Amino acid sequence: MRVPRLVVAAVGACGLTAAAMAAVGPAPGLALAGSGGSGSPGLSALAAVTVQPGVIRIGHAQSGPPTTADCEKAYKVACYEPGQIQQAYHLPAVYASGVTGKGATIVIVDSYGSPTIKGDLAVFDHTFGLPAPPSFQIIQPAGQVPAYNPNNSDMVGWAGETTLDVEYAHTVAPGANLLLVETPVSETEGVHGFPQIVQAEEYVLNHHLGDVISQSFSATEQTFPAKSAVLALRGAYQLAAKDKVTVLTAAGDSGAADVGLDQSTYYLVPVTSWPDSDPQVTGVGGTELHFNSAGQPTAPTVWNDTYSKTTNEFADGNAGPNPLAGGGGKSVFFTRPWYQNGVRNVVGDRRGVPDISMSASCNGSVDTYGTFGGAPAGWSPSCGTSEATPLFAGIVALADQVAGHSLGLINPALYQLSAQHAPGITDVTSGNNTVSFEQGGREQTVRGFAARPGYDLASGVGTVNAEYFVRELAFLAGH
Repeated sequence: MRVPRLVVAAVGACGLTAAAMAAVGPAPGLALAGSGGSGSPGLSALAAVTVQPGVIRIGHAQSGPPTTADCEKAYKVACYEPGQIQQAYHLPAVYASGVTGKGATIVIVDSYGSPTIKGDLAVFDHTFGLPAPPSFQIIQPAGQVPAYNPNNSDMVGWAGETTLDVEYAHTVAPGANLLLVETPVSETEGVHGFPQIVQAEEYVLNHHLGDVISQSFSATEQTFPAKSAVLALRGAYQLAAKDKVTVLTAAGDSGAADVGLDQSTYYLVPVTSWPDSDPQVTGVGGTELHFNSAGQPTAPTVWNDTYSKTTNEFADGNAGPNPLAGGGGKSVFFTRPWYQNGVRNVVGDRRGVPDISMSASCNGSVDTYGTFGGAPAGWSPSCGTSEATPLFAGIVALADQVAGHSLGLINPALYQLSAQHAPGITDVTSGNNTVSFEQGGREQTVRGFAARPGYDLASGVGTVNAEYFVRELAFLAGH
């Protein structure tokens, strides 16, 4: 993971800034040796594959939570409090009906975790009038996490990730239980990253500890040595599908580009990441929220801050362009799953991602509270699809309560609701995930995908109006 200026953690399966990168030749890793082969490589073959958190935690901490007006005045971008996020997805009507996620458990998986997360969540809840979760447990089933080191940028980055995940899953489903699963990943990650995450998730599944798993991490597909390396790591997702536990993963934050093994140079052709590309996983992309002068939500657009000078200066400390956009594209590992047959005109014969999108834009960051070492203590805006993923985990927990049980793989229901033009699906028809950046001594552009009516590779089926979507999902996926 690369830590740019002013930013505590890099984004998704990518770095955040592309300025001053070394020159590269053709896009690395596009020829996948053994991509169709069987068998699995030794763990040493995965040592270079980097598992990364997907949070962009802006280094502008302050003593109180910034309002939208505060951020617009100070940084010329918007930022939002939990109440605005709830309003954007029409959640007050859901809560008024008695649905808060009660009885459901959201499992949040993060390497290292945060040493201050329980106290930080208590301050967050008190500030915004949220109830404490009925239960908030932390477990380390893959081994004891090393002592927190504020000088370790990986630990600091994952602490920021953990803070965002916990606070905004709880924002959407305040009545749900929270289970934070921490893994003892080392700085080298890869061989000590994905396998231990799989081990931890299999423990959760074997002991029936949760209903929806939120993962805000990923790695570019082309950084794996072979398809067999990914197949060897799919055990938790296959088990989750069998046990009807929903698994969500962030779709990345570099738009159609993504970062290579060197963690500093981007691919120059469209690529995507795993696990969001896994057919047993729901890939969560990014949108930008919009509100009118009365504070009411209006039509969201695809998240793409790449070409916004003010947002680049806010998030990255320079005028850009930097890749700041929701991930999306076609998998090189997985063919089109049956539930995407109705959108074959978009995905062709490949698995397309994302499946659905939620708020992720840095011009619309959310207020998080953290006091872990190595980063400015206090209130800090955060953004990225690692915001979108716990938000959607909260939505799924609400539907779990309505159904009375966990829902398992929800992707078939998402595509059916989209095809039926269900009122709970809000189509996103504006924007794209094309990105530009400096690399090889010149500005490069990776052309992505545009939003369109129905499914697209920039926003998936769109986003949600929870007032309708929660019950629609519970009915379709719960039977």
